[in-house]
Amino acid sequence: MDRRFVGLLVLTGLPPAVEASVLVGLGFAAAEGLAPQAAAVWPYDTYHDLRWLFVYHDSWLSFGLWFTFLVVARGLFHTVLVMLAWPAEVARPPLRWLVGRNLGLALVVAFFVAPWALVSVAASVVALSWVLFASLLPLFLIAPFLQRAAVVTPWWRGLPSAALVGWSLLNFVVLTVAGAVCWSVPTAWSIPVAAGAGVVNGLLWHRTLRAVLFAPRTRWARVPVTPLAALLSLAVPLVIPPLVQVVPGAHLRVEAVVTEQSLPPQVQHALVVLAGYGSAYTGEEPVDPRVQRFSYRGLGPDHRPLPYRPADTRISVADSVRLLHQQVESLHRRTGRKIVLVGESEGAMVARTYLDRDPHPAVEMLAMFSPLITAGRAYYPTPDRHQGYGVVTGWQLRAVFRLVGLAGGPNSGPDEPFIRSLLDDAPFYRNQLMCPVPGVRMVAFLPTTTATEAPPGQYTRIPVVQTPGVHAGFLHRAPVQDHLVTFLANADVSQLRSEYEILQRLGSAWQAPPLAIHANPAWAHNRQPDPAFTGRVCLPPD
Repeated sequence: MDRRFVGLLVLTGLPPAVEASVLVGLGFAAAEGLAPQAAAVWPYDTYHDLRWLFVYHDSWLSFGLWFTFLVVARGLFHTVLVMLAWPAEVARPPLRWLVGRNLGLALVVAFFVAPWALVSVAASVVALSWVLFASLLPLFLIAPFLQRAAVVTPWWRGLPSAALVGWSLLNFVVLTVAGAVCWSVPTAWSIPVAAGAGVVNGLLWHRTLRAVLFAPRTRWARVPVTPLAALLSLAVPLVIPPLVQVVPGAHLRVEAVVTEQSLPPQVQHALVVLAGYGSAYTGEEPVDPRVQRFSYRGLGPDHRPLPYRPADTRISVADSVRLLHQQVESLHRRTGRKIVLVGESEGAMVARTYLDRDPHPAVEMLAMFSPLITAGRAYYPTPDRHQGYGVVTGWQLRAVFRLVGLAGGPNSGPDEPFIRSLLDDAPFYRNQLMCPVPGVRMVAFLPTTTATEAPPGQYTRIPVVQTPGVHAGFLHRAPVQDHLVTFLANADVSQLRSEYEILQRLGSAWQAPPLAIHANPAWAHNRQPDPAFTGRVCLPPD
């Protein structure tokens, strides 16, 4: 066997094995799925590096130093890989040209990939699957264009060959499956699995280089397709939310299920229905007088919930909890009945926080729809702070939101009070959100896409109903409604779907690494056991 080919496989097998060994030594189970990407074909290795950097830098200086190191290290590493993978039947450019090209390209690729690594970190803050998809689809789109840049010129013109696109697709599949296997095998076995994935990366480097060098005549050779593809990728985050809305069932909100019809007679409680982020309420009364909408503006003089606009849902969780306390007490006094909280998305987070922070003798049940499971897995300080984990990430997110706003997107930002609540109280949401509360019956309704929102492993100690759908939307109304009515009638409900755990594991390779709870001084006031290391939730606070 060719020595250069063997050297290529050894060199691509080492970084994933080393990273997996470090993660196993630290007990950092939630990040094990990232290790196979340490020697992946461009741009997936840079995507791997930047996600670690965006989460774990703690100052502008450390970000600059580590960014420079990663760019230089990747450029030199890729130079060696290209030399080892270069086919013998093709004349190789001089070493000086390869070094210069790969160092320069490492910087270019980092700037291409940085926005999507940033979006991946944002997804780990809000735990929304569509945000994670918004980081992956652009990366997948531009990957074939960037993978030819190390060896051909001009690389920014013309379409990549069908073979190169095929190898790029296989690269994505290999990294996805390898990440899932790393997480699924016993801890120590993740090291040889990562090493094996690295060897496969070497094979992909070899085949990708040949696909570039032996490509047939380039189509659209005079068209600057790569910059156009990059611009097209920038539109993906703006397109995905409208696409999610056209998915069947995306508009089936829990408030519609509960407020538009009378409750069955076997339901003995009164209900407070908390809608999610960006919802609105015009003041219409629910059909059943035992049901009351939660208002993010509070109660009026007549003790009825006030109408609110989508912007009103941006208030902090603490403010929402205060308003919920008032509305629960008001409904309890008016009806004389015990209370059930039914919350969706942000509303679920508010209801669960209320049960943790306030006395709640009137509340006997909680049904959470699409809760933000393990939200707050990354952090960035407030704008007035110049140090702290994710400080550069925070400013980059502010810039991205500003640009999105100028482009006609939603006029929101990463420092909204609700988002800051997820950041500041992240240890609670990561460890306690899906935990039992004494004296309160609980259930969580989880759409299928929730599986990709958080690292694999234990995430709940309460009953769950897994059902096809997207965040805050379910494909089939009748089964969801039946399960909810059964729960409200004091019967136990639970439904697990076989694909849920599979999707959870397959998504593990593409999430940002969680920021360790014990590492962040901003969380010192609320130390909790870290599921990213323990693999378990609901452990008692430190």
